[in-house]
Amino acid sequence: MNIAVTVCFVPDTASVIEISNGELDRSRINDVINPYDEYALEEAVRCKERAGNGMVTVFSVASESSKELLRKTLAKGADRAVLVNNAAPADPGETALILSRAIMSVYRGTLPHLIFCGKQSTDFQSSQVPPMLAELLGINSASGASVVKLSGDNLETEREIEGGIEYTDLKLPALLSIEKGLNTPRNTTMKAVMEARKKPIDLVTVEVDAKPFVRLERLDAHDQKRKCLFLSGEQELVRLLIQERKLM
Repeated sequence: MNIAVTVCFVPDTASVIEISNGELDRSRINDVINPYDEYALEEAVRCKERAGNGMVTVFSVASESSKELLRKTLAKGADRAVLVNNAAPADPGETALILSRAIMSVYRGTLPHLIFCGKQSTDFQSSQVPPMLAELLGINSASGASVVKLSGDNLETEREIEGGIEYTDLKLPALLSIEKGLNTPRNTTMKAVMEARKKPIDLVTVEVDAKPFVRLERLDAHDQKRKCLFLSGEQELVRLLIQERKLM
């Protein structure tokens, strides 16, 4: 069984986040594997272990400086790691396009049986890449899976929705985005870390000719200052909303 996992890297929540000249100051930021992607990777490794055979290949769109961070996925049970060495994608659509072409290139025009993605990244939290990737590859997909049951070519998933649980039946090949809590990601051992150091990181470059739909031009720090006003009554509040806040 061939299983692909997409992984991205996000700022550690303990990092100091500062904006300088409209850009993120990365000098004080420590990147980590996106937490949702760790659940996706763990589920992929468990599927391979339950099947008794197969290969788990991790894909990440990042710069070469992320090679050692990507190597951690090998220590967590992945068999192969592919670094798609492209400039930072402008939007989720471009990310999905790059990943789709990288997957088709590595698997030589065929499709893996399963693709696991984290439900979202903890930086922009758009949750758009997994469904876009599934659409570009032309395969079945389900989002936010909190339960995964695989039997042959049949895949059953569950996800929590407002007021209940949604059940989905899929046929392979399929893509799943994984919710937190589906499993408990394993800790790495010293032996696994040493073995991961011996494994190569495959570098793939993908040409993208499509223009992005969205481009991030600059970032501005949020002004956390609050202004407190004491009003004499509701008439003063109405006047403030209409004349100064332009809400009506």
